[in-house]
Amino acid sequence: MLLCIDIGNTNTVLATFDGDKLVHSWRIKTDARATADELGLMYRGLLAGDAIELTGVAACSTVPAALRSLRTMLERYYSAIPAVIVEPGTRTGVQLAIDNPKEVGADRVVNTLAAHTLYGGPSIVVDFGTSTNFDVVSSRGEFLGGVIAPGIEISLDALAARAAQLRKVELVKPPRVIGKNTVESLQSGVVYGFAGQVDGVVRGIIAELGSVKAVVATGGLAPIVIDDCATVTHFEPWLTLIGLRLIYERNARSR
Repeated sequence: MLLCIDIGNTNTVLATFDGDKLVHSWRIKTDARATADELGLMYRGLLAGDAIELTGVAACSTVPAALRSLRTMLERYYSAIPAVIVEPGTRTGVQLAIDNPKEVGADRVVNTLAAHTLYGGPSIVVDFGTSTNFDVVSSRGEFLGGVIAPGIEISLDALAARAAQLRKVELVKPPRVIGKNTVESLQSGVVYGFAGQVDGVVRGIIAELGSVKAVVATGGLAPIVIDDCATVTHFEPWLTLIGLRLIYERNARSR
């Protein structure tokens, strides 16, 4: 089976694929200080639980320290298994039509490939993670650029840290837009505020592009707001992992 690993700033998402079928998935906390040996023990424990025999690994990361540990772990514990790490120079099939291609996070390139493969283009990917990223995909599958906004959790954390009488609340949809207490008011601001942000940004992108085939939501925090996003047309929680699978297959064929 192929193991795909998406290391984000907050969480790391892993999944195994048998062909194009996702078989197992895990979501764990990203620890940039974890050593290669700690990663090796954790990954072996996850995979051993289902007696998984790996045939390949594909990975991307937005956390340089975590990526270094992952490289060492793969060399130490899985040296006999082919591995593809998405970075500058990796064959992705995605043209980066922006000012400085080296600035683009690997996850955004991976999402571009997956969205174009699944839904065509032009399309927009809205990735709800530590930041909320809007990735714009051309009709030919190019990455045209996008928008980066503060994420849901860090916005809530900042509000709780800077406002003396406010605190962190559970990230769930409140019973009404008009909050009847502080908790409901904060939840309403998160859910409806971010839904409005998504719709506003997406409509602005569409005004520049002319039209899009799909607006695809992904990321661990997407379920909190997408039901109230009028512009989102698809939800694919495994979009990045699917993109990693596609990139692995592309590179495996060239070997």
